[in-house]
Amino acid sequence: MNNSAETAEILNDLIEIHNDRIVGYEKAVKELKDEDEDLKILFTGLVGQSHQCKLELGTEVQVLGKDMETGTTNRGKIYRVWMDVKAAFTAKSSHAILESCEFGEDAAQRAYEDALSSEHLPAYIREMLEKQRAVLLASHNEVKALRDQYA
Repeated sequence: MNNSAETAEILNDLIEIHNDRIVGYEKAVKELKDEDEDLKILFTGLVGQSHQCKLELGTEVQVLGKDMETGTTNRGKIYRVWMDVKAAFTAKSSHAILESCEFGEDAAQRAYEDALSSEHLPAYIREMLEKQRAVLLASHNEVKALRDQYA
């Protein structure tokens, strides 16, 4: 596989992670109770964050002459089923939803670490991924702090 094809594959893997994140947070918004308006606003903002990251990643995929991924990961599908089962047993508490969201944020961090471990990424792509990972880490830490607050 040439470097362009490998880079496009890495970026498309991250796009799938953002697709998972979007679906996960949209689901979380629906699961929240009416009194959790602050969390609904946060989660809606995180959906927007992933759309922005996807746009940046997708632009680079297209520059590399490849098609942008539109699906989700198998891991993400399994995660959403797990979230459904957990929500059913925990009566959709804010803590349980935040815990599930933190699980997803952990997965996003691992995906970015894996992507950045590639030796063949161009410097400008690596810089973009490092910036996105930092933004996602801040979101992860916010979700984790809220999870602890709702415990």
